[in-house]
Amino acid sequence: MMDYFYAKPKDIRNRIAAQEITGPTAGMCVGYAQANLVILPKKYAYDFLLFTQRNPRSCPLLEVGDMGDPFLKTMAPGCDITKEIPKYRIYKNGELQGEYSEISGFWREDLVSFLIGCSFSFEAEMLETGIPVRHIEEKCNVPMYKTNIPCQSAGMFQGNMVVSMRPIPYQQVSKAVMVTGAMPRVHGAPVHIGAPEQIGISDLNRPDFGDMVTIRPGEVPVFWPCGVTPQNVIMESKPDFCITHAPGHMLITDVRNIELKYGSD
Repeated sequence: MMDYFYAKPKDIRNRIAAQEITGPTAGMCVGYAQANLVILPKKYAYDFLLFTQRNPRSCPLLEVGDMGDPFLKTMAPGCDITKEIPKYRIYKNGELQGEYSEISGFWREDLVSFLIGCSFSFEAEMLETGIPVRHIEEKCNVPMYKTNIPCQSAGMFQGNMVVSMRPIPYQQVSKAVMVTGAMPRVHGAPVHIGAPEQIGISDLNRPDFGDMVTIRPGEVPVFWPCGVTPQNVIMESKPDFCITHAPGHMLITDVRNIELKYGSD
């Protein structure tokens, strides 16, 4: 992953479209925002849009595509959303049907794309201020967990929040809160610190998505709202068709992280 730390987003998306890059995108394209993806038929689009508005911590909305148009307009103009993410998931009636390196064969004229902010986007800020990011160090995916924290329902969509976890040295927790809190459009500040059992996580060594990482002595598990929340909600709410990114395999946008901070236009 560190080989692509200073790469440009378009170059990485071209490599992804050519299937030269197929793994998680953490640590790629420092300074540029990454995004989660949800694609739904039009008949579900309003309910899901409302769901994102009612749950901005876990589902900070960055862009909504035009119905039937797989090309983005704002976050990565001209990006073909069917080919420029390393791995996609197809759900039918809430059941995972498979993972795919591209989804052009599944595209339909009634589909609407939603881009949701990703916490990978604030990791460069953490690294710049000396806060370690363990899954980048260990070259793996971030650990993600289902919780008992309910989302506010909207129409047919309901379910609990998913969180991502990063072990933070105790003396740097307050700094991590401030650094990430300045970026609410990519999940912002942590939703919980320490005591994972209080939010329904029984074993940190068994994440529901992603990979286990090392928690060293003197470190505290810190939990941020996660853009995989919609996938948990999809499995609960069971729309007849949905496409998402695979957890940790994000869209790397052309928008710089600084544009998503407080005080930015």
